[in-house]
Amino acid sequence: MPGLSAAEGGLLLIRLTFGLLLAGHGAQKLFGIFGGPGLAATGRNFDALGYHPGKVFAVIGSLSEICGGLGLAVGLLTPLAAAAVIGVMINAMVTVSGAHGLWVENGGVEYSVCICVVALALTAIGPGRFSLDRFFPWRSGGWFPAAVALGLGGIGAAIALSI
Repeated sequence: MPGLSAAEGGLLLIRLTFGLLLAGHGAQKLFGIFGGPGLAATGRNFDALGYHPGKVFAVIGSLSEICGGLGLAVGLLTPLAAAAVIGVMINAMVTVSGAHGLWVENGGVEYSVCICVVALALTAIGPGRFSLDRFFPWRSGGWFPAAVALGLGGIGAAIALSI
């Protein structure tokens, strides 16, 4: 691509890969595609974790992964997309993996931490020139958009955990 630097290409590759895989992960839970459990089973899992009604929380969590992943993939409303992803992962760490330590082999938080860090880093760096956010002030990233993503993700997680 003319004018595509290695850094812009790398950023686009990270956004597309990370975002689309995360959206697919959410689609597994919501729609039962890609070998996923679907909404009924995901709702039962959420009920077992103490989220009632489980099906409602399953929809919220799945849509957060789908919309957050797609937003990061195309670079649209990047701070809000990252906030959705961060909020879901904080909930996963608190309710599912936090008691199992760090490493995923033991059911730990490793995977969720990595997802949070990538989402936050994409916001801090900015989605880049090849994004739908290229017309918005947060296109170049920065501390403020990153703080918004982390703050809103944390607030969303706190609300979900308190209900």
